[in-house]
Amino acid sequence: MEHIGIRDLKNKLSSCLSRVQKGERIIVTDHGVEVAIITPVSPERRAMLSLVKDGRAEWSGNKPKGCDGVKIKGKSIAETVMEERQ
Repeated sequence: MEHIGIRDLKNKLSSCLSRVQKGERIIVTDHGVEVAIITPVSPERRAMLSLVKDGRAEWSGNKPKGCDGVKIKGKSIAETVMEERQ
């Protein structure tokens, strides 16, 4: 991972974002201290945002909505874990 200072990031933002889109991660520093990491958007997030854009799901920033009516068969995960602990 490359380290880049805030000033250089401002000056090279477009090229840095192009690199991130290709999968690279960049660490941003402020006077040599790491303050942030710029990473590509995960495939899961892209898929979720695509569903929202197509109107097939709603999302308020928390858990995605749009799965109303989905029923899970069997025991819940919590019940299974509790049984395993006994």
